[in-house]
Amino acid sequence: MQLEFEKPLLELEQKIEEMKKMSDSLDISEEIAKLENKVNELRKNIFENLTPWQVVQLARHPQRPLSLDYINRMTENFIELHGDRCFADDKAVVGGFARLGDRTVMIIGQQKGRDTKSNLYRNFGMMNPEGYRKALRLMKVAEKFGKPVITLLDTPGAFPGIEAEERGQAEAIARNLFEMSKLKTPIIVAIIGEGASGGALGIGIGDRILMMRYCWYSVISPESCSSILWRSWDYKEQAAEALKLTAPDLLKLGIIDRIIDEPVGGAHRNHDEAAKILKSVLIEELDNVCKLDKEKLLDLRIKKFGAMGAFKE
Repeated sequence: MQLEFEKPLLELEQKIEEMKKMSDSLDISEEIAKLENKVNELRKNIFENLTPWQVVQLARHPQRPLSLDYINRMTENFIELHGDRCFADDKAVVGGFARLGDRTVMIIGQQKGRDTKSNLYRNFGMMNPEGYRKALRLMKVAEKFGKPVITLLDTPGAFPGIEAEERGQAEAIARNLFEMSKLKTPIIVAIIGEGASGGALGIGIGDRILMMRYCWYSVISPESCSSILWRSWDYKEQAAEALKLTAPDLLKLGIIDRIIDEPVGGAHRNHDEAAKILKSVLIEELDNVCKLDKEKLLDLRIKKFGAMGAFKE
């Protein structure tokens, strides 16, 4: 898939590949080097000046690494745990114990699919109530054994179906917010793709909130915001601008604590490098929060979220 703003870049990269194939019979190394420099300059210019809507498009890129992509690359001995012990096993969320560096962690991530079949299996990354209850069960297990929790956020929202409402979608999310706020073990939250509404926030309470550079995190998607305000999706770009949903905006507002850089051109271009960067940041952040005693940890967590939304004029 080619995003519109990436097309000039991809065309030049394709031309370089064609020239490299010709270099066996022709000495065109100088021309290739010039073109590569041009590509690097163009890439830097494009990705330093993305609009909020273009960031939303990047966060939704079908080749962007998903939770399991990161888990499989960052951790060792991942043991997936299933079910909420009440109703079912929600495939839109995965979680279990794993080894991250020299520490055992409970890692939980919202999981989308890559194609129609896998997206149907994963419900497009939209969790049902049993998904939130499953995540909370795993967090409670981590608390019992004194292991830190890492959550990876990537969802277009909680599942809005009638059956989800019948099983208590709002209560499940609210319960998670309450329980996570007082969970007696460190929690690191990382937004790795889309962070939409309460669907993301349901596993988004933590001591440190990290966000990869080309992600978005907001109470509502730009399309839904546009449809409410203008009765049309045609104003999604203006809505994305107004929502302040990009990582730099959220860091400035105090919603997140740190921006995680991505490989040049976005995480979808180099999964291994993206996972390497995320892993190093997670280990660094865990080293910091795991030094705090439980009472101090909870006190700082409550103060952190209590301070959000406070402004002076």
